[in-house]
Amino acid sequence: MDFYEKTIDSTLIYDGSFISLKVDKVLLPNGNISQRAIVLHSGAAVVVPVDDENNVIFVKQFRKPIEKVIIELPAGKLDKDEDPLECAKRELEEETGYKASELIKLTEIYTTPGFSNEVIHVYLATGLFKGEVHTDADEFVEVLKIKMNDAILMVKKGEIRDAKTIIGLLLANMYLQEQGLIK
Repeated sequence: MDFYEKTIDSTLIYDGSFISLKVDKVLLPNGNISQRAIVLHSGAAVVVPVDDENNVIFVKQFRKPIEKVIIELPAGKLDKDEDPLECAKRELEEETGYKASELIKLTEIYTTPGFSNEVIHVYLATGLFKGEVHTDADEFVEVLKIKMNDAILMVKKGEIRDAKTIIGLLLANMYLQEQGLIK
């Protein structure tokens, strides 16, 4: 079966600095016409920083869309034409004050492909050493160190609910186990 939807018309509804919104008129595989509202996003990088004692470095911060303080991995939006690896390095230091001697790309994920084109690049950071914290002017975070096993339990208990954090954490844990670096 052909699943492709051909775009007939596209209208930009909103063009912002963080996201844009367009509505596409599409021809469906069965010949019907429909509309798709699409959030356009430049992409992001998320980092799973793991120190030599198997602590994962997290940030705790308030997220306005859900009106909650949550625990997340350091992450951020790609600047225009920015390489995802450079974004990962920048966000790691900006949000946590750490730098890494090694960053390994674990995967790329679509966050919400039903309505957005956002792709998040997921990196594991090891060989951590101190840099400088310099968060954005509108960013307020607390840096946390949590043992990898404890962090996995926090996911199971629903204490960590951010999707990019869960995916990054589980993939990093699998990778480190496969490499014989943790049990």
